[in-house]
Amino acid sequence: MQDNYDPAQIESAVQQRWEQDQVFQVTEQPGQEKFYCLSMFPYPSGKLHMGHVRNYTLGDVVARYQRMQGKNVLQPMGWDAFGLPAENAAIQNQTAPAKWTYQNIDYMRTQLKSLGFGYDWSRELATCQPEYYRWEQWFFTKLYEKGLVYKKNATVNWDPIDQTVLANEQVIDGRGWRSGAKVEQKEIPQWFIKITDYADELLADLDQLDGWPEQVKTMQRNWIGRSEGVEIDFTVIDHDDPLTVYTTRPDTLFGVTYMGVAAQHPLAQEAAAKNPELAAFIESIKATKMAEAELATIEKKGMATGFYAKHPLTGEAIPIWVANFVLMDYGSGAVMAVPAHDQRDWEFATAYQLPIVPVIAPAEGEHDINVAAITEKGTTINSGQFTGLSSDDAFNAIADALAEQGIGRRQVNYRLRDWGVSRQRYWGAPIPMLNLEDGSSVPVPEDQLPVRLPEDVVMDGTQSPIKADPEWRKTTYNGMPAEHETDTFDTFMESSWYYARYCSANFEDGMLNPEQANYWLPVDQYIGGIEHAILHLLYSRFFHKLLRDTGLVDSDEPFKRLLTQGMVLADCYYREAADGKITWYSPLDVEIVERDSKGRIVKAILTTDGEEVSYGGMTKMSKSKNNGIDPQVMIDKYGADTVRLFMMFAAPPEATLEWSDSGVEGAQRFLRRVWRLVADYQAQADAEHNDDFSQLNSGQEDLRREVHRTIEKVSDDMGRRQHFNTAIAAIMELLNKLQKASLETAVDRAIMREALDAITLMLAPVTPHLSEVLWQALGHDDDITFAKWPEVDPNALVASSILVVVQVNGKVRGKITVAADADQDSVLAIAAADENVQRFIADKTIRKQIYVPGKLVNIVAN
Repeated sequence: MQDNYDPAQIESAVQQRWEQDQVFQVTEQPGQEKFYCLSMFPYPSGKLHMGHVRNYTLGDVVARYQRMQGKNVLQPMGWDAFGLPAENAAIQNQTAPAKWTYQNIDYMRTQLKSLGFGYDWSRELATCQPEYYRWEQWFFTKLYEKGLVYKKNATVNWDPIDQTVLANEQVIDGRGWRSGAKVEQKEIPQWFIKITDYADELLADLDQLDGWPEQVKTMQRNWIGRSEGVEIDFTVIDHDDPLTVYTTRPDTLFGVTYMGVAAQHPLAQEAAAKNPELAAFIESIKATKMAEAELATIEKKGMATGFYAKHPLTGEAIPIWVANFVLMDYGSGAVMAVPAHDQRDWEFATAYQLPIVPVIAPAEGEHDINVAAITEKGTTINSGQFTGLSSDDAFNAIADALAEQGIGRRQVNYRLRDWGVSRQRYWGAPIPMLNLEDGSSVPVPEDQLPVRLPEDVVMDGTQSPIKADPEWRKTTYNGMPAEHETDTFDTFMESSWYYARYCSANFEDGMLNPEQANYWLPVDQYIGGIEHAILHLLYSRFFHKLLRDTGLVDSDEPFKRLLTQGMVLADCYYREAADGKITWYSPLDVEIVERDSKGRIVKAILTTDGEEVSYGGMTKMSKSKNNGIDPQVMIDKYGADTVRLFMMFAAPPEATLEWSDSGVEGAQRFLRRVWRLVADYQAQADAEHNDDFSQLNSGQEDLRREVHRTIEKVSDDMGRRQHFNTAIAAIMELLNKLQKASLETAVDRAIMREALDAITLMLAPVTPHLSEVLWQALGHDDDITFAKWPEVDPNALVASSILVVVQVNGKVRGKITVAADADQDSVLAIAAADENVQRFIADKTIRKQIYVPGKLVNIVAN
């Protein structure tokens, strides 16, 4: 091997051989244990960022480690290729989304290969390819036939100038992001899938997911939001139809002082027709699309409708208000407001001087109702014949009383709503439905799938090309005129089943080949950001159950084990102009001139002009702060193995990682030390070796024990714990000891050879290029990719002698080496005879001697 470590030369050669030999291409091997390792596939934005690098390095380390355990490992890669960013980029760059997307895929694929990720590229897919979305369309038609798909009007953000639907993130201060027009709330037909039919199973099966972070499971439980409550009918005075509400706190029923309805509620619309002021107010709050999560923090606004409801148990008249914190999409679009015991209701009542009547006394202490609502349970007060009951007993008693009168029903409700899959954008999979002249809809016949999205289009920035093209829409059904649906699927549709398609990516006769799918599924290890904890993971779990119920897979859940990696942070630098405008500069263009005693940045300059820049702290890498580090620059400068090693060593996988140039340089120094140690050993490779480890001196025994302790720890850290940073730290500690080890005798050289083999194997998942070359240099003919992970020799872990600390009156006064099997009397005698210990007990009387086996002797003397 060459004297100096040259990552560029090594990595290029190793990658070329991997590709030539198709090292990572796998097929089903029924007699071999399988392992399916998957990282969430990327959106082809143009370039990898460090978040990608961290995610995919984690996945590759897991996959390579499991392969070295002798498993048949599948690790595929593809592209989440549809979506709005491609449309925006196409408009900006005056090109078609398809062309822009495919160019980005080609570049990013090259980047992934340059990092040495061991993907089975024969299974590569892009969700924008008709070969992929054809089966998604087919599956949607099957769900329609099963009654799991329906169409209904839903409220969307509508830009009246651009004549298009906007996503919530495209609405800025109530106006369209492109046109600046005031956004309207418009009802249009939307397609939905009945995920609520699976709510109970989605909730219950979370208990199966032992390999998922508890935080993620809690987030999903809260999102599904199962609650037990009572549906209550309030008679509306002078109306035939009741106002029905759902509550989880019927124990507070006697504290209702007003009713709240959404702006779109029929009662609100009826009242607005006779009240221009109310109509204007309703329009003002309808124009603001409100997410449920924001309801707790918004300023509470409302107006009285003039209608009254009758309390179901007392008969009192209760005013009905339009309130901006009530959403039509949740429940019945109406709430019974109990301001004494619900904080949102309290804030509204306080703003409009509505009565606040406490009906629950808290279990402990006093509470000032003038300060905030009493939200905890307790004992009922001011509740008629139900006064004096615990909240739980009052729940049951009031629920029974309402049921007896036929105006209340116990009910289980869910926060989860059916999945709206319609998008009014172009760059997505066309929804495979036909709209007929009579207003009905039917699925596109199977022999006409896929409904292809035209790729050679011109984006004008206002309307979807397929909505603007009457020829694309036109078709026939049973000889009668029909039109293709011009809405496209939510891109969560594509990402909800891609993991399954990888199992039979080249199968042309169906969505999945069940034999292949059931061999590989479920995914053994899934890796991705915590930001996908709810929607993507929930939709994937739902889709998997749909695949199961269609007979395509046998398992209940798609992902056995989930790892959610943390963000990558970097320093940011800026200058503020006189007019307040801030310009951000890349850390690569900044030189740090001065740090304080704690290492904090005090002064930095821009290398292009030598002038000072301000330090903005360490934040998430982003375009807005210009503090993203281009992975390709780092690969070119340090090599892929160095970047991979830093990513794994700098922080635990679930924690945020702080990018550090010095840390990257340190990672490369470590690899150079490994290289040098192997080169030095190889220089003596022809010298005599003695592999008989039965007769070792104490130094040799200690070193070999350190080698096998490291193997034991790294194996546990890489496999069970997935603490890759501590695994690498242990290897570094071992290297430090090896650099001081002797190579004088044949046994010394044999121990060193065993240690170098172990280090090379343990580093192979993290630094595969370096390890491949070192493995060959150490004389092995096999490919380290499939080499067996090092095994712990239990005999090496057993020490013939041990170090025991000796204390006198609780203070350390010496250390002694004793035989590992020495009895207590022998150890105490050796401790008392130790020269340094003698100095502290010579003129004293020993009152007590305590021996903690294998660790400590404490002598009490005075």
